[in-house]
Amino acid sequence: MLTFKRLGAISAVAGLAALGVAAMPGQANAWWRGPGIGIGIWVPPVVVAPPPVYVPPPAYYAPPPVAYYGAAPGRVWVPAHWQGGYWVPAHWS
Repeated sequence: MLTFKRLGAISAVAGLAALGVAAMPGQANAWWRGPGIGIGIWVPPVVVAPPPVYVPPPAYYAPPPVAYYGAAPGRVWVPAHWQGGYWVPAHWS
């Protein structure tokens, strides 16, 4: 009984090793090592794709300073009041 288990384990390991050897890839040559066109002329692979699109990010600039002629307008105190059914506390404009 023990020999059948041992024989089964050995055959399973040998089978997995045979599968591994069979699944090994062959020799991998790069395109420049392949047979060229003509004598001594190699052509690289041609890739057909649309050109990349580069979109510049939008530019955000600060608004220009406001030119005041004379004194700059002052801020006004707005007292508390009702506006559209809501109470608005007093504040500076």
